[in-house]
Amino acid sequence: MGGVFRFLTAGESHGEALVAVIDGVPAGLPLTEADINGDLARRQRGYGRGGRMKIERDQVHVLSGVRWGATLGSPITLSIANRDWENWKATMGVAVPEAGTAKKEVTRPRPGHADLAGAMKYGHRDIRNVLERSSARETTARVAVAGVAKRLLAEFGITILSHVTEIGGARIGELGIAWDELARRAEGSEVRCADPAAEAAMIAAIDDAKAKGDTLGGVFEVVAVGCPVGLGSYVQWDRRLDGRLAQAFCSIQAIKGCEFGMGFETARRPGSRVHDEILFDASHGFNRSTNNAGGLEGGVTNGQAVVVRAAMKPLSTLRTPLKSVDLATKEAVEAVVERSDVCAVPAAGI
Repeated sequence: MGGVFRFLTAGESHGEALVAVIDGVPAGLPLTEADINGDLARRQRGYGRGGRMKIERDQVHVLSGVRWGATLGSPITLSIANRDWENWKATMGVAVPEAGTAKKEVTRPRPGHADLAGAMKYGHRDIRNVLERSSARETTARVAVAGVAKRLLAEFGITILSHVTEIGGARIGELGIAWDELARRAEGSEVRCADPAAEAAMIAAIDDAKAKGDTLGGVFEVVAVGCPVGLGSYVQWDRRLDGRLAQAFCSIQAIKGCEFGMGFETARRPGSRVHDEILFDASHGFNRSTNNAGGLEGGVTNGQAVVVRAAMKPLSTLRTPLKSVDLATKEAVEAVVERSDVCAVPAAGI
C-alpha cells in the first residue's frame, strides 16, 4: 500500500500547462487517462461560463507513475496543456520578451481578489504575477487529481456525486429522491441542479447578472456514498475528517464557507431536533433514520453518506468594475477587467 495521499499543483492560468504531482497512490490501481478526462470535460461545462472555456479542450497527459494501465506506487505526474498559451507566449514566457510584444503591466487590483494582498506580500509591481497563479484555472489540475482519488475510492465501493443547491438566491426545494437519481438529474442540467423549477430560476438570475455586468455566487453540495464507519479520528485535531474536509473545500478559489449535514441550521435548533437517533436491526446493524450530522460524528465517519456544502462568493472580475486604487500611481481608478465567468458554481462542485 502507498502512504498518505498528497499532491501539489503548479502552473499559471495562461502558462504553457498545469501540472500535478501525486504521492501515496498504491501500486496496482487500474488507471487510464480516460478515468480523468471525463471530469475535466464536466468542469468546462455549466451555464454562465466565460470565453476561456470555448478555447480550452482540457485533456490530461500522464507523465509518470502509471505503466500499462496500472499505477506503480511511485509519484504520478499529470499535465494539462493550456491551448490559450499560444496567445500568451510573450507575456507569460520564461525568457524576457522583445520590446512591445508583451501585454502591459496590470496595476489596478480587483476588490475581492488576491491581486492587492498578493502584490503587497510578494513585492510585485505587476499584478499579473499574482492573478495568474491565484486564478481558479488552477482547479483544472485539482480536478485531474480528484479523478485519480475517485478511481482509488471506487475500489472500496465509495462514490462521489455533487449538485448545485443555490445560485444568486434561487435555491432548490426538498427533493426526497435517491442519491443516484439526484446525480442523474444534476448531470443533465445546465447549472447542475436537480430541481427543474430552481434550475430555471438560476439560469434567469445568471442572465440578469450578465446583462448588468455583474457576477453571481451560490452553494454546491458534494456527497460521498458508501463510506465505512471509522474514517478520520477524534484522537488528534488534525486527524478529524470534518476539519480536513473543511480545509480542502475552503482552499478552493472563491469559497467562503462550508457546512456538514444540517450545518448552520443546527445552531438554531434544540438538540432533540438535531441529533440522529441510533437504531439497530439484525440485517442492517446500527443505523439512523436521519442524517443531520452529514455522516460525521466526532470527526469520524459513522457509515452514512458524508454530505458537505460549500458557499461560493460571486467572482471578483466584474464587467462593470468596482472602485480601486492604482498600485503604481495611488490614484483612484476602476478595477482591471480580466476575462472571466458570470457564474462558476456548477464547475466548482466537480
